[in-house]
Amino acid sequence: MTEPVITKDDIMQACEGMLRKQMYVVFTTPTNGLGPVMENVEEHLKFQMSLEERGIMFGAGPFWADDEHTWNGEGMVIIRAGSLAEARKIAEEDPMHQCGARSFTVRPWLLNEGTFTLKVRYSDGSRELV
Repeated sequence: MTEPVITKDDIMQACEGMLRKQMYVVFTTPTNGLGPVMENVEEHLKFQMSLEERGIMFGAGPFWADDEHTWNGEGMVIIRAGSLAEARKIAEEDPMHQCGARSFTVRPWLLNEGTFTLKVRYSDGSRELV
């Protein structure tokens, strides 16, 4: 028995009423160990902050190893872009990718479900993301 072909339109229809926000996920992995990654981490983080400031980045961060303590150099960046080609262009601009310390793949991702809670205390201006 063959599997049915499910299209984007099928998913969009099935998710009627949900957020249905198109995003793009950049998966980034070291190409030649952690040395080159660490040599370029400062410029990479500046680039990441520029994406955040321009409203392109939704979220980003490292993947821990399964021991939840060590890092193998892998990370993920979720970005807002108009197309897969635009998302790839943004990922190519990352200094980490430009110098060859990491390679990347980009996947389209539809944000449907989830929540976030931001707690702000007026008295002391403190804030907490729950």
